[in-house]
Amino acid sequence: MRILLFTGKGGVGKTTLAAATAVRLAGRGHATLVVSTDPAHSLADAFGTRLGGEPSLVDTRLHAAHVDTRGLVDSAWQELRSKIQLILSGAGVDALDAEELTVVPGLDELLALTEVARLARTGSWDVVVVDCGPTAETLRLLALPDAIATYLQRAFPPRSVRGMVAGRQGWADAVARLAEHLSDLRELLANPEVTGVRLVLTPERLVVAESKRTLSALALRDIRVDGLIANRLVPKAGMRRGPAATWLRTRRGEQDAVLDELRASTSLDVHVVEHRAAEPVGLDALRELADALYGRTDPLVASGSRQSLLQIRPDGAAYLLRVAVPLTASSDVDLARVGDDLAVTVDGMRRLVPLPAVLRRYSVVDASVDGDGLLIRFEIAVEALS
Repeated sequence: MRILLFTGKGGVGKTTLAAATAVRLAGRGHATLVVSTDPAHSLADAFGTRLGGEPSLVDTRLHAAHVDTRGLVDSAWQELRSKIQLILSGAGVDALDAEELTVVPGLDELLALTEVARLARTGSWDVVVVDCGPTAETLRLLALPDAIATYLQRAFPPRSVRGMVAGRQGWADAVARLAEHLSDLRELLANPEVTGVRLVLTPERLVVAESKRTLSALALRDIRVDGLIANRLVPKAGMRRGPAATWLRTRRGEQDAVLDELRASTSLDVHVVEHRAAEPVGLDALRELADALYGRTDPLVASGSRQSLLQIRPDGAAYLLRVAVPLTASSDVDLARVGDDLAVTVDGMRRLVPLPAVLRRYSVVDASVDGDGLLIRFEIAVEALS
C-alpha cells in the first residue's frame, strides 16, 4: 500500500489535484481511497457528491471519505479524558488543574491522522490519497505523533501511572495503547516505501518561498517529499496581440522565471498544470485534469532520492555530522545541545534529534550551512579527557 499526502498553501488547488490523482490511480486499476482531513470539506465539492466519515464508492475502484475531526474528539477522547481526570483528582490534584492537564494540544489533528491510518488499514486499498489541510496545519499534523508521545511521557510517567492507577489497570493499558499507537503512526509516516508528500504550489514567489520552507520542515521531521506540482500556470498567448495577450505573456514569463529558480534549487521533479477556463468539478473534468498533470506517466512514481537525516563521518580526532535539511539563503537556523539530543530549529520549526551514541561525549565547536544542509563539527569535550 502507498499513502500520498497532498498539501500546500491555502487556495493553491491541492484538493482538486488530490482528487484528480485518485481518479487517475483508480483508472489505472488501483483500488484507491481518497480521504480529506481538511476542515473546508472541499473534497465532496470536487466530486460533486456527498461524502461521510466512512468510504463511499464514487467511481470504479475509487472510494472517498471525509474525516469529521470534531466527531472523533467527542467520541474517542472523552472517555479516556474523564478517566484521567478521575485518577488525577484521586491523587490530590485540584479538579481545575486536572481538567487543564487533560487538554492535549493539537488533539483534533492527531485524531484525524489516526483515522486516516485506520481507514488505510481496514480496507484492501492499493493507494490512499490524503487531502491534507493547508501547509501550516499539515506540518503540525505530521509533528504530532512525536509531540504528544513526549507529552504523555512527561505528564504521565510510567512510575506515576502505576502509582496512581492502583487497581485501575484498564486505564494504564489505555495510555500504553495510545503511546504504542503513536509510535506506529510515526513509523508509518517516516517509511519512504509507504508514505510520500506531494507539495502543491502556484508559480508565485511568495508561494514558492513558503514551499521551500515546507521542504525544510518536512525533511527535519524525516518525512519524504516525492513530488512538486505547480498549479495554475497561465497559458501561452502565442502570436496574439492586444492588452490581454501582452498581460498573458508578461504573467507567463514571470511564472516561468519562478519555476526555473525552483527547479534549480531542488532535485525533485516539478509537474505543471495550466490554468483551466472551467472549474474542474466531477469525474470527467478530474480525468481531463489528471491527463494534463501526468500525461502518460504513473502518479506513483516518486522523484528525487531519499537521504538519511543524519550522516556522520570521522575527521581526524573530531567528527562531522551532516543534518540533511534543504536550506535557502534566507533560512533562519538555530542549534542547541539538550542533553543527548541536538535541538535543530529551521524557520521556527524545531525538532530534538537524538545524537548518535559516538557523539554524546563530544561538544559542538562549529556549524555551517551549505547546499546539502547543516554541517556540524564535534570535538571531544575537555572534561571527557580528564
